[in-house]
Amino acid sequence: LWGPTTVGEASRIGPNSILRDAAIGCCCTVVASVVEEAAMEDHAAIGPFGHLRKGARLCRGAHMGNYGEMKNSTLGPGSKMGHFGYLGDATVGQDVNIGAGTITCNFDGERKHRTVIGDRAFIGSDTMLVAPVEIGAGARVGAGSVVTHDIPAGAVAYGVPARIRRILDQE
Repeated sequence: LWGPTTVGEASRIGPNSILRDAAIGCCCTVVASVVEEAAMEDHAAIGPFGHLRKGARLCRGAHMGNYGEMKNSTLGPGSKMGHFGYLGDATVGQDVNIGAGTITCNFDGERKHRTVIGDRAFIGSDTMLVAPVEIGAGARVGAGSVVTHDIPAGAVAYGVPARIRRILDQE
C-alpha cells in the first residue's frame, strides 16, 4: 500500500497486489492486481492480473477479471469485463457486459477520444470500439466486430465494419 491509499471495511487485498494512491470501498476484492490513482466503489472486484490506471473507477458491484486494464475510464454499477480487455477513455453504463478481448481504440495518433456505452448493452468478444463512438442503451454488438460509427439504443450490430442489422423492442 503506497501513498494516500484507503481500504474500506471487509475488503480483501490478496498477495501480489499493489495499491498506490488508491481508494478502495467496503467489501471489495483485489486479487494479484495493480490499482494506481484509481478507485473501487463498494462490492467491486478486480483480478487476478488486472490493472486500474490513473482515473479508472470500478463502480458499485462492477467486476474486472484477469488481464483487464482500464485508464481514465468508468465501469458502471454491476457491469462486467471478464478478461483480456482494455478500456481507455471510456464511460460504461450500468449492467453492461464487455466480452473477452474487447478494446477501445482511443488514440488516433494525435489525440485521445472517448467511448460511451449505455446501460445494459452487450459487447461481444474480440470487439474493437474505434473512438469517438457511442453504443446506445440495450444495444448488442456481435463478437469480432469493428465499431466505427455510433450504434443506437436497442440495435443489433455486427461485422467488419459493424453495421446495424435490426432494432430490438424497447421495454
